[in-house]
Amino acid sequence: MTIILDPGASLAHDIADPGPDAGELAGRKIAIRIDMLWRSWDWVSEIWAEALRAEGAEVTFWRSCGRTGEEGEQADREYGALLAQSDMAIVGLGNCGSCTSWTIADALTAAATGIPTIAVATAHFEGLANNLAKRGGRSGLRLHVLPYPLDILPKEQVHDIARKHYRSFLRNFGVRSGLAEQSAA
Repeated sequence: MTIILDPGASLAHDIADPGPDAGELAGRKIAIRIDMLWRSWDWVSEIWAEALRAEGAEVTFWRSCGRTGEEGEQADREYGALLAQSDMAIVGLGNCGSCTSWTIADALTAAATGIPTIAVATAHFEGLANNLAKRGGRSGLRLHVLPYPLDILPKEQVHDIARKHYRSFLRNFGVRSGLAEQSAA
């Protein structure tokens, strides 16, 4: 007897839905998960946080570090506590194999709480991010893609990229606001 396996088959428990839209920003608590590697993600997220605050959101940053052993257990507790106090989560940056794995793992954790969640990766790691989300049982996980390479660019150029991507990021996240609905200039 020959059995043919279909590597393209989807998981029976896959969640293809992206989860709830972010909706209105005013009065909402937004967790932004950053990491210890990518200064470019610090720069993008600081621009986006400033814009989110201008729309009335409260933004809290959490930096992912030390993800194994006792330090990793503490990080998991801290991240869980942050998510419990947040209305939505922005998780980045997928810009290498390992950090894309952690970005998607943390985004899946956030999405599992039921809050609107979006992961952020660079174009070079978009495929990996989508595959990891699917393998994690949530192929519909929202993903915003930034250009690659990003981290080698000067801060001013990364800030410009962040500003240019802000409206499309809001749309990907399901934000309902006048700014999100405007097309990019």
